[in-house]
Amino acid sequence: MGVCRRWLLCWMVLAAGPASAAGALAQAHEQGRSLYNFRCYFCHGYSGDARTLAATYLVPPPTDFTRADPSRLTPQAIVAVLEAGRPGTAMKSFKGILNREEMAGLAEFVSAEFIVRKAVNTRYHIPENGWNDHARYQTAFPFAKGEIPLSRPWEFLSPEQAEGKRLYLSTCISCHDRGANTADTVDWDARPLSYPRNNYSPTTPPLDAIASASPYAKHDVPKKIRGLSGLEKRGERLFLANCAFCHGADGTGKNWIGSFLEPHPRNLTDTAIMSRMSRTRLITAIREGIPGTSMPAWKSVLSEKDIRAISAYVNRAFHSLAKD
Repeated sequence: MGVCRRWLLCWMVLAAGPASAAGALAQAHEQGRSLYNFRCYFCHGYSGDARTLAATYLVPPPTDFTRADPSRLTPQAIVAVLEAGRPGTAMKSFKGILNREEMAGLAEFVSAEFIVRKAVNTRYHIPENGWNDHARYQTAFPFAKGEIPLSRPWEFLSPEQAEGKRLYLSTCISCHDRGANTADTVDWDARPLSYPRNNYSPTTPPLDAIASASPYAKHDVPKKIRGLSGLEKRGERLFLANCAFCHGADGTGKNWIGSFLEPHPRNLTDTAIMSRMSRTRLITAIREGIPGTSMPAWKSVLSEKDIRAISAYVNRAFHSLAKD
């Protein structure tokens, strides 16, 4: 929080009295929470611990605020990162997206809620988010949480567990997509990716979050392409493992994460955009990243051969790239 903002809040305490000032501080805290829940949670987690699907893709991973040193990661330091981003990571600058006041409020919330108090933030599966009677899906919970590995054969499941597995595969897997009880299992409660969702309305019944997730599912289905070369097959594997998280398996960027990043990831199937894209330009964008967007530099993660393989796959799967 900047000096001016701190002075303003101190003035409020003196002028309005402790009760009114406390209310103003609580309101500012909740505004910071709203910004965090909309802008930050899908990388840093609902409770600031970075146990998210994004963290399993990003190198280096997002900051775990619950492990941060409060004497070093101060609200002022957080504001500085929000303004400038962190080069070499997926943390972009939010200048032009958040104003200074919003950055200060967000930084104060992160500091107080996660770094100092290590509190559990907003739960996702609540009525306010469209999840009425979420307990009715409880047969699928063991698969979503990794308590029962998805790889367990059907013949070793009880009738109730088999029902839960079918429910998980038909409705839950698009968010909770790694149902395996392994050492690197993440906190599934923090992994849903759609807040707020398209088609969500608190006034339009029936209010069903599972139904509202369907517009995104089709963009997570990889294309089936015959006759890929060895380089293109390598690119396909790398694209699905690294790029599909934001661009979607179908390259459109219309999956959950792609829909809520600002600016949106490039639609690799859009002729208006891709007709001007050459293979060299694409390789450079992957290697160096694109400033002012969520596209990080991959040069420390992928080799030059890997990057060329991805460009070959994009050329084959989504849109022909112009000759250099």
